[in-house]
Amino acid sequence: MKKHLFIIGLITIVALAFCGSSFAKTRVVFGGGPAGGTFQVVANGIQVYKPMKEVSEFKVQAQSSAGSVENLRKTDAGRQQMSVVYSGHVYLGRNGMMKNDTKKYESVLAVSWLYGAPAQLVVRKGSGIKSVKDLQGKKVGVGNAGSGAFANCELFFTHMGVWDKIERNAMGYNDAAQAFGNNQLDAFWLFTAFPSGAVIMAAQTNDIALVNLDADASASGFYEKYPYFAKLAVPANTYKGVDYESPSFQDSALWVVNAKVPADVVYKMLSLIYSDDGLNHMKAQKKTFKKMSIKNGPVGIVTPFHPGAEKFWKEKGVL
Repeated sequence: MKKHLFIIGLITIVALAFCGSSFAKTRVVFGGGPAGGTFQVVANGIQVYKPMKEVSEFKVQAQSSAGSVENLRKTDAGRQQMSVVYSGHVYLGRNGMMKNDTKKYESVLAVSWLYGAPAQLVVRKGSGIKSVKDLQGKKVGVGNAGSGAFANCELFFTHMGVWDKIERNAMGYNDAAQAFGNNQLDAFWLFTAFPSGAVIMAAQTNDIALVNLDADASASGFYEKYPYFAKLAVPANTYKGVDYESPSFQDSALWVVNAKVPADVVYKMLSLIYSDDGLNHMKAQKKTFKKMSIKNGPVGIVTPFHPGAEKFWKEKGVL
């Protein structure tokens, strides 16, 4: 009798284990960014979308990160299945052209275009800082180490010859805005969509100004050297007290995925987010996503698509 009970018990344990593994959802870790940044809004928005939560095959888990460069490396290594990465970093990483990093990140594939992200340099009104070159000797917030903001700040400031001539403070946008408000910084740099909550915060405590970054970029040959950047202006009155258009340059934020993620998972997620309800949900998260659409999904992507994404966009007739 004891022997029979033992066998029945063993069979029950195995059966329960089998059932548990059968019904367990595959976890899809989606890398976002630091607090106050749009990357994290993307990841959170996709995670909380009700139809996405109801999918039986997988579960999306938003995860904060330092930003674009960290996301590129973690997605390539499979520590994050998906993430938001700037188009320029996908391109440079794939071709082994990252600064001080010749590794080729070839396991990072494109899913879709999300939004254009412009550079923004916040200073105090009347500070006399009209160009990046005027930052010499100043205390500047340059973005989180490992973030796209930091990497693009280093790229641009090095190009302009001031990277080693400023007092750099690596910190996230909200922390930088607070430090700026407390007069601990003379300026802070962002590489994110507008309006930025951090700049809005800074404008509440100080009279702010935005530096014309396009003027510096155009005069210095920046666009010729880095052709994946495009011109873009922050409209007048985007921020309190900034009643003029502020020309700048932008990169595009992309939804990317590790090459080993199954095609049906990518296809399913795109089908949900790029439905009418899905797009309305994303646009409700932040005005930044107002240009997300079927038409714009594959626009401007110069690196390879994941097979699941390629199938989706081809079926929609836009690829």
